[in-house]
Amino acid sequence: MAEYRISGVWKNSHDTITHYALHTKQANGSYSKAEKKTKTDVVTLIERGNAIKTMTWNYTKGKMYEGEKVKVVNNASGEKYLRSDPDNHLNDNLGHAINMTWYF
Repeated sequence: MAEYRISGVWKNSHDTITHYALHTKQANGSYSKAEKKTKTDVVTLIERGNAIKTMTWNYTKGKMYEGEKVKVVNNASGEKYLRSDPDNHLNDNLGHAINMTWYF
């Protein structure tokens, strides 16, 4: 299966994440430029067995680093959404990813 990283999100006017900046792992170990993917696209990738983690910028080292595993969960009404494993580090959780809405 393939490996992916999420580096940013797009949010709607209700502050709900609608799209993800998704990077694909290349054969040489690097990651592609981000592609804008819908929540449904990313849910499907995970449900098909692909590995997805967050990816955040490390200002001290001047490079991206791997964050937390992203999984699919259901809310009380059964709607699927994405959640990163909580580890008490706000900077690598999906809700605190770069809000790309401001840039694109």
